[in-house]
Amino acid sequence: MTSDPILAIRGLGKTYPARANTPATTALDGVDLEIRRGEIFALLGPNGAGKTTLIGAVCGLVRPGSGTIHAFGLDMARDWRAARARIGLVPQELSVDMFEPVLLSVSHSRGLFGLAPDPARIEQILRALSLWDKRGARIGELSGGMKRRVLIAKALAHDPALLFLDEPTAGVDVELRRDMWQLIGQLRDQGVTIVLTTHYIEEAEEMADRVGVIHRGKLIVVEEKAALMARLGRTEVRVGLAEPLGAIPAALAPFPVQVGDDRLTLILRTTGAQGHERTIASLVKALVGADIAFTALDVHQSSLEDIFVELVGRKAG
Repeated sequence: MTSDPILAIRGLGKTYPARANTPATTALDGVDLEIRRGEIFALLGPNGAGKTTLIGAVCGLVRPGSGTIHAFGLDMARDWRAARARIGLVPQELSVDMFEPVLLSVSHSRGLFGLAPDPARIEQILRALSLWDKRGARIGELSGGMKRRVLIAKALAHDPALLFLDEPTAGVDVELRRDMWQLIGQLRDQGVTIVLTTHYIEEAEEMADRVGVIHRGKLIVVEEKAALMARLGRTEVRVGLAEPLGAIPAALAPFPVQVGDDRLTLILRTTGAQGHERTIASLVKALVGADIAFTALDVHQSSLEDIFVELVGRKAG
């Protein structure tokens, strides 16, 4: 990756005006964001947080009320056409001609960006998405998962350098979802920069290099995924005791442990996702040394979803 961002957003704002029985809504509130070349960036947030509006502003579907957007060093207010030709978008909604055959639809998307026909490239994309055998079928005849694959194929038809995926696996079964994420990994390996939103936070945890959390139109955190989990992650250890324990013995005083209400459980909670292995090992050693018999040891580490729920809950409170 180079140090120059492929996308730089500064002070982006968007307010939707009031309508009958609906007050004005601020969808984006002074958003600053840089996307690095070659990364997978996961944008997380609850429904209505501003994810789709942010993507729409970059892709020309939403006119922002304030702020600037630069892609590939180009000001999208002045050089929108040149910048947009290098951006791909897989929208959340299925917005395609259901009567158009798959091959024609994907080929047409390439032509929309002024590129010469390239049947070999279109075939390559369709095969990668397991759509080649369906190339003659009308889109309306396909399953929901296959229709979403068509959206991805259309977004890739002009070989974008920056790809936006807005809930790309929504409504897709587990097998197709796995195939899609494999393709996304391959695209990143080829140098494509990917920005995605997803409700499947475990997928973002597996795939993303960095994570941003947006809530009520504001970016509340942007951080390396590993650093975020190390900083905000928690580890909880529950030790099942063979006999009830009335009080914490002196041998366990160095550890932040509590006795559960049942007197048969010791609970240890640590913050940060690093170093807990040594703490657990030292605790087990202390238990054995104090002749405290235990029957079970359960360790739970925070997932990215746990951290996301806590961040959003903290802001909502």
